Amino acid sequence: MPKTVVVLAGGPGRAVVQLPADATVIAADVAADEGGRVDLLIGDLDSIPAEALAGIARVERHATEKDASDLELALGAALELEPERILVVGSAGGRLDHLLGSMLLLAADAYAHVQVDARLGEAGVHVVRGERVLAGAVGETISLFAVHGPASGVVTEGLVYALRGETLEPGSSRGLSNLFAEPEARIALERGVLLAVRPSGSATAAS
Repeated sequence: MPKTVVVLAGGPGRAVVQLPADATVIAADVAADEGGRVDLLIGDLDSIPAEALAGIARVERHATEKDASDLELALGAALELEPERILVVGSAGGRLDHLLGSMLLLAADAYAHVQVDARLGEAGVHVVRGERVLAGAVGETISLFAVHGPASGVVTEGLVYALRGETLEPGSSRGLSNLFAEPEARIALERGVLLAVRPSGSATAAS
């Protein structure tokens, strides 16, 4: 059972991060053409050159017309490996609809039993259910967004603007532009799911 599965997503300016040495690496379609180790390539393969397939141990091809994005297919394959953590490495650029869809996908109920983080360009994203403790630099910006419904009983420690049992609603800017007041921040909630977005932060320093 791999502890961490890394999912590589395509897009301009994909983040460059040091991957855990023992991680299984799954590439979502064209992401495999950007170099690096890939254990599984998954997608419709409509935009990847044949030479990029060389050296990839396993390739899973899907129809071009399908009901799930290449990223969703890759995340599904990651779940089959029963990891403790999924780290998505991708881009914050490209098409806005793809970026928004990817962000919402990370917080889907299908991944509720796995720790999910992402590094999208320069930004770090953490899915918060129950409780997470994040390491950061004092003064670093972090924003909290409720997705897929209200997030209730939200409590924060180690942030400049503390939340004390509050409810964050989807579509509200209540959690926008908070700051790390300490090197670690604790975020807890009683119900719902939050996306903790760090515009210049790391997706690797989380627990």
